[in-house]
Amino acid sequence: MKYIKEFRNPKISKLLINEIKSLSTKIDGKVSLMEICGGHTYAIFRFGINKVLPENINLISGPGCPVCVTSQSFIDEAIEYAKLPNVIISTFGDLVRVPGSYSSLTKEKSIGAKVEICYSPMEAIELAKQNPDKEIVFLGIGFETTVPLTASLVVEAQNQDIQNLSVLSAHKTMPDALFALLDAENVKVDGLICPGHVTAITGYSIYDKVVENLGIPSVICGFEPNDILQTIFMLLQQIKAGESKIENQYSRGVKPQGNLKAQQLIQKVFTPITSIWRGIGEIPKSGLELAEDFSQFNARRKFQVEVPEPKIIKGCICGEIMQGVKKPTDCRLFANVCTPQNPQGACMVSSEGGCATYYKFRE
Repeated sequence: MKYIKEFRNPKISKLLINEIKSLSTKIDGKVSLMEICGGHTYAIFRFGINKVLPENINLISGPGCPVCVTSQSFIDEAIEYAKLPNVIISTFGDLVRVPGSYSSLTKEKSIGAKVEICYSPMEAIELAKQNPDKEIVFLGIGFETTVPLTASLVVEAQNQDIQNLSVLSAHKTMPDALFALLDAENVKVDGLICPGHVTAITGYSIYDKVVENLGIPSVICGFEPNDILQTIFMLLQQIKAGESKIENQYSRGVKPQGNLKAQQLIQKVFTPITSIWRGIGEIPKSGLELAEDFSQFNARRKFQVEVPEPKIIKGCICGEIMQGVKKPTDCRLFANVCTPQNPQGACMVSSEGGCATYYKFRE
């Protein structure tokens, strides 16, 4: 298939659905498949894939929304930077609405904090040039997909000798976090629908430990309905055959080695650290901080702020949702106290968040 219409062709969809239904009858018990990427969760609900699958196929949303996994303590930290009189925060739109312990960047902006929404990290350089008497702090969030963009920002700032720009990093990486999550006793997953965008950067190797050590079948997946249906069929084939390997359904976007230039850029600018995942906790080597050669752009080195102790949001189960232990509808706050207009947890903020997706398509 070469064109977008083929990936949404209903005739092909029906063929795939029939193949899935036929194969599912040859597998004993329930099969739980976890989609790591929030984009997959959204597509599954948008195209009604969850409604056409056999009853023994259970789809679980995983920790693939970058906004959702950004820790509460990071939001609290960013708010403290926003309170500094000479600082302008530069960030992506979704992040400003994520609740911290006591406030959000949106609320701080409403009472005078300087918070600018950007669509590209490079906009932070122009912001720094336009405001030479201010300090621009760019909030770096996201997985391997967005890390090269922040790395490019830092390299360009160094090349142009921009001195009033720094990065507060909450970037996260998938391999060690994914293994830690799936190795937990309370998480039961029979197959992985692997993120296409992340894997386009990293290549296949990030799933080696999951496949070889945990024996979980894994298929890299595109984002159209027939991509997802084909991926589910490929996973069922592995499960029925008792196999565990990494396969690539999204061959038009992902190569085995990934994007080598992006990988080299990440390794040049960042160094791995232990990171806090919202609702999950600390995971070693799952975060990124600026390397020593770029420490002049590290906001934590440039400024000193006191971050309050995180306050637990009572009743919010975002952590359990991102671990695949529970679904949004299991939360007593869902669609009641917690809505996209009044999010109590990060999963209700981003369009890729599990709660936001379940809410939008709840009917």
